[in-house]
Amino acid sequence: MRSSSLYRRLPQLRYLSRTVAVRADPWPLPHTPEHLASTTSPTDNPPIPPLPRFNESVSTLRARLIYQSRKRGTLESDLILSTFARDHLAEMSEAELQEYDKLLDEADWDIYYWATEERTPPERWAASPILEKLKVHARNEGKVVRQMPALP
Repeated sequence: MRSSSLYRRLPQLRYLSRTVAVRADPWPLPHTPEHLASTTSPTDNPPIPPLPRFNESVSTLRARLIYQSRKRGTLESDLILSTFARDHLAEMSEAELQEYDKLLDEADWDIYYWATEERTPPERWAASPILEKLKVHARNEGKVVRQMPALP
């Protein structure tokens, strides 16, 4: 049987073999417009309030922040925040630790894009000294090869 007679009998085969469905990439590369659009946090949803931690000592707070910096859910955020925590948390005051704790309550991709300066942070973080330190850390001007720090 010739292929042309097959196409006459089953015209749907012709469409299956010659058309290409155009679909969006489900995993766009970071920093592409598609990725930036898919990682935008909705502005109309209020943030989830953090759990109150009564009588938390500074050493417990610091240990918790090290853990939360390391276990974010995205490798990019894990790497930036865990190395930042390793390099800076030991020297931070309690007020700075509290501010960093509030920053970690934000969405992973928001923190990542604010730190890499791909997006402008909202007004509540625009003048934050902690976010400025994180931006300097993310720039990696010393070209240090970073890897996840070992757990204590």
